[in-house]
Amino acid sequence: MPGKITPTVLLTLVMFMITPASQADAVDTRQSLGLSDAEQIEFLAEMRQMLASIQGIVAGIGTEDRDAIAAAARLSGNRMARATPASVGAKLPQSFKEIGGPTHLLFEEIAIRAETDDMADPTILTGRTLEQCLACHARFRAD
Repeated sequence: MPGKITPTVLLTLVMFMITPASQADAVDTRQSLGLSDAEQIEFLAEMRQMLASIQGIVAGIGTEDRDAIAAAARLSGNRMARATPASVGAKLPQSFKEIGGPTHLLFEEIAIRAETDDMADPTILTGRTLEQCLACHARFRAD
């Protein structure tokens, strides 16, 4: 099925994100977001919430609990994007926003699809959401 993330593909993507100990002194070439300490705390709290949403979605898929999937997804949807402090939003480069905006929309779509669609749909969308997360974390750092 096109767009389907198999466990093997997901594991391969994650493995590319892990830096071997022999490269511990390598230079981090990701783009800094240039956040202040207070902005970084807020920003990283949002990232942890997105991870918690993914966990809630996956748990809901595993038990076929549509309400749990939707509730978890909505926590990281458009409401989160709109609640981002203006000082943080002003510092985020357009290239970050081009990943972040669609990611929040994917969370919204997961919530909608969880209501009535086949359970494969939120699963596939969760895979796409994780692709967005990996792309962002590979390109940017929150400092």
